[in-house]
Amino acid sequence: MDQRLSLVTLGVSDLRRAVSFYEALGWKAGNDVEAQDVAFFQGPGTVIALWHRDQLTADSAVEDSGGWGGVTLAYNTRSPEEVDAVIAQAEAAGAKIGRPGGETFWGGYSGIFIDPDGHPWEVAHNPHWTITDDGQTRLS
Repeated sequence: MDQRLSLVTLGVSDLRRAVSFYEALGWKAGNDVEAQDVAFFQGPGTVIALWHRDQLTADSAVEDSGGWGGVTLAYNTRSPEEVDAVIAQAEAAGAKIGRPGGETFWGGYSGIFIDPDGHPWEVAHNPHWTITDDGQTRLS
């Protein structure tokens, strides 16, 4: 198995609301959401999908306890200022701010927003990593 991740699917309670939230962050679905009843957002090297939580639970052969599943998503930025801008954009789109941007114990700067379905996103600037022009994160 190659060391890569192809797709992350987020289970959502209201697909239309979730799509609207991510569109307000500037994302564009690459498929006909209405016809396919799922949204796919193409990123550099990874696709993020939004799908009905109950259908994702059944398809994944797991039990849904309704709580946090032990996963946090992350979006790395090129500067601390960009962290604050993304957190503000997410809040304007309807996210709850779990933690505003601030200095971290590892020498970076990060904040957390929580999307309308409870998925936490860390928005971080890591001065030891590089974000390429095409949006990929590179470990230094």
